[in-house]
Amino acid sequence: MKRDFLLVLTIVLGLSAAALVTRWNDAHHRDFATQFAEEPLYLNGPAMKRITLSFNGVAADWYWMRSLQYVGRKIVTYEDAHAGNFDLGDLSSLDLRLLPSLLRMATTLDPQFLEPYYYGAVILPDLNQDEAISLLDYGIAANPDKWRLHQHLGYIYWQRGDYHKASDVYAAGARIKGVPPWMLAMSARMKAEGGAAQAAREMYAHLSEASDDLNVKRMVEKQLMRLDSVEERDRIRRVLSDYRARTGHCVSTWKEIGSSLRSAGLRIDGSGAPLDPANTAYRLVKDGCDIDLDENSPVPHR
Repeated sequence: MKRDFLLVLTIVLGLSAAALVTRWNDAHHRDFATQFAEEPLYLNGPAMKRITLSFNGVAADWYWMRSLQYVGRKIVTYEDAHAGNFDLGDLSSLDLRLLPSLLRMATTLDPQFLEPYYYGAVILPDLNQDEAISLLDYGIAANPDKWRLHQHLGYIYWQRGDYHKASDVYAAGARIKGVPPWMLAMSARMKAEGGAAQAAREMYAHLSEASDDLNVKRMVEKQLMRLDSVEERDRIRRVLSDYRARTGHCVSTWKEIGSSLRSAGLRIDGSGAPLDPANTAYRLVKDGCDIDLDENSPVPHR
């Protein structure tokens, strides 16, 4: 009887202790999975590469998967806190501070593993363009035959407005064996965006001469028309500006500046409107103070 009493007492005390421990845990609960996900990487890539020895590829895969899970967890957490509202076009709200380190670790462990480079090229520019450029520079050095890395890097430089650097990157990629012809075309386009129109014309001309592809030749033709149109619009705007300076108001019809347009070397139609390279009339906008391409013109607007 006494033994049964002691057994029951032990069970009651044990359950009470368990309840107290559970309550303490609930009161001091920590999300260890989240905490681990935010822990900084204490080892750099070269150190981890030495530790993993012949298992570098496996370790790279693990860090690559952790990168994806890290971003995915951040998105889920953000959606939970904002009623499911999340814009994939704006990743700056996610605080992805560890992502550059995770991607760098994966690519250091396996420099020929391309997916982290491509992923970083899409995600990192919204967070830190310098990190994105550094990652792709490393990838290009390790994979000199992968032209898509040049494509992504050129696009990032274009995004930041460094058109000449973007052009150099596309031109370097265009020298890789098997690259599509448009890479060289993009190099010329970047120079045009930066204002070096004559250099762009030369590159387009070389591209057309070197290619038998009719699609490439048509693309070159359109881009040359775009360059011509940019120069024509600059001349027309100077004529409009001179007219406004003389009269104090903008033009109401093209005929008011017909002679000035001819003197500027522009072709005009019967109504006095200047013609774009596709023989479509430009249109007056902003109450005659500016001009633009007609929306039906085949000349590329950008």
